[in-house]
Amino acid sequence: MLLPPSEGKTPPRARGPLLDLDALSSPGLTPLREKVLDALAQVSAAPDALEVLGVGPSLADDVARNISLRRAPTAPAKKVYTGVLYAAAALDRLTPTGRARAAESVRIVSGLWGLVTPDDQIPAYRLSMGTDLPGIGPLAAAWKAALGVELQHRAEGELVVDCRSATYLAAWHPPASADWVAVRVLRQEPDGSRSVVSHSAKHTRGVLTRHLLTRRGKAPGDAGSLARVAGELVGTDLLAVELGPPARGARTLSLVVA
Repeated sequence: MLLPPSEGKTPPRARGPLLDLDALSSPGLTPLREKVLDALAQVSAAPDALEVLGVGPSLADDVARNISLRRAPTAPAKKVYTGVLYAAAALDRLTPTGRARAAESVRIVSGLWGLVTPDDQIPAYRLSMGTDLPGIGPLAAAWKAALGVELQHRAEGELVVDCRSATYLAAWHPPASADWVAVRVLRQEPDGSRSVVSHSAKHTRGVLTRHLLTRRGKAPGDAGSLARVAGELVGTDLLAVELGPPARGARTLSLVVA
């Protein structure tokens, strides 16, 4: 299961362990993590940092924090990422079985780290995958080859449940042999039409994530069984679940909400 990071992040407490890149999962990404981290620190100290990073004045403190990430306290990613999706997924409130499932199957695609597990220790930071970072270039393109090395073999012949937004989707596509399912959320309008939603889409993807990690029974192994498992939520958070035909390598799992 692939998740995007959240824009909202909770800074770890000051007594948290300092960042240790060598301790992160996917050690093959460490060299590029080093380069992106250094480039981010340099950009964040520049007068035009907010403009380059594409954020407003209200996030100036977040950008200033980027300058000293190597000396910043860390916490598990599941506690640092605290946006709408993560509030619904509640990855920091799982049973031992759920935590084991998350550690094995959930990967968060990040503009700074490339890829992290929910348990990787990271600081709070501000950097979107859509950034053209001086010294690195467009981040999605910069990470594409490295993520391919990390994920391609793992995804061969497997079900890939993709909850990423378009910005993060650009960083890696599963191989043709994977059963790749992109999750989208639609709202049922009073006139019977359906519309794409954004804010509630994050919540609904989080609900699906938690359901996959906490339900009893065998984990889905293909697109059809994923749709059936998602259908268990109909009548609670969902009105309907629809699995579309393959298109551009992926099938689309549409979660319909009111």
